[in-house]
Amino acid sequence: MQNIKAYEAMSKLELSETERQWVCEMSNTFHFDALESIDVSGVEPLITVLDIKNVLREDTCVKTLTREELLSNAPERYDGYFQAPKTLD
Repeated sequence: MQNIKAYEAMSKLELSETERQWVCEMSNTFHFDALESIDVSGVEPLITVLDIKNVLREDTCVKTLTREELLSNAPERYDGYFQAPKTLD
């Protein structure tokens, strides 16, 4: 029962006495205490269980639009920037 309270604190849960009793019964079924006896000191933690790598594209330079091209469809512009109505006084 003491382990259950420690797990409650770690997971920030508050269980009723009935729920604690149920978890104790389940822990006998699933043998959670056996997990604590396993030595995992040399095991690196996993980020994902899937065998995939983060696929990123190469960072390459590409032609971008000029300021004039970007502002060509702007309804209003001022000093090389988009001009929008004031939203705050």
